Amino acid sequence: MNTSRIPFVAGNWKMNLTPSEAIRYLDEFAVLLPTDHAYEVALFPSYLVVPFVIGNLLKRRDIHVGAQNLSDRESGAFTGEVSAPMLTDAGCRYVLIGHSERRKIYGETDELLAKKLSMALQHKLSVVYCIGETLAEREANQTFDVIDQQLKNLIALPHESRPNITIAYEPVWAIGTGLNATPAQAQEVHHVIRTTMSDHWNDTGKNMRILYGGSVTPANAKELFACPDVDGGLVGGASLKPDSFYNICRAAE
Repeated sequence: MNTSRIPFVAGNWKMNLTPSEAIRYLDEFAVLLPTDHAYEVALFPSYLVVPFVIGNLLKRRDIHVGAQNLSDRESGAFTGEVSAPMLTDAGCRYVLIGHSERRKIYGETDELLAKKLSMALQHKLSVVYCIGETLAEREANQTFDVIDQQLKNLIALPHESRPNITIAYEPVWAIGTGLNATPAQAQEVHHVIRTTMSDHWNDTGKNMRILYGGSVTPANAKELFACPDVDGGLVGGASLKPDSFYNICRAAE
């Protein structure tokens, strides 16, 4: 981890934790996490839980809140969707875009994700943009071809939007499977991502944060975060328990 880039640890709760469970979680997590930590922390609850989390964290400005997704439309007759203005008005600072579950289960294409990127940035949301290859793609030696394709949406962004982007590399084969990329595998891909973004974005690409996401746990976080091009983690299952997530956050120090 490069100390010139502020480490970032994000907890993606996915479709877990009810409002009451989230409040109990935060009561415990807020006691564990000191306010003077030298890394950034963000929680990504489900839409319904977002206002409960934000309301509980009014006195903890050091813990940010983000949404797990957003609509590519600003408003209108789109039943079940949530817009960027709704998220910013609720108090969200971040939004995830391109998570592998959205790509795979809901068929979100690069074209749709480009529209979501534009909408989020237009409304001043900072984006954690997820990329990564499947097991079949890795076994076919297509990892870097996939990464190059998925980075095209970011490369095309205007200069003024670029500082608001964080990349999360999440090898799809290591999400919720118990498998995990080794630190060497993670570093190899992170280095290629950083080199690619630096080639197109110059210093902004060199200094952007790139997170690792794929079965991050308290047991492997320190070794992963020690890699020179890994700036923290996008944490799934291990973020659902306050003590587990806190121990991962500590690894970012």
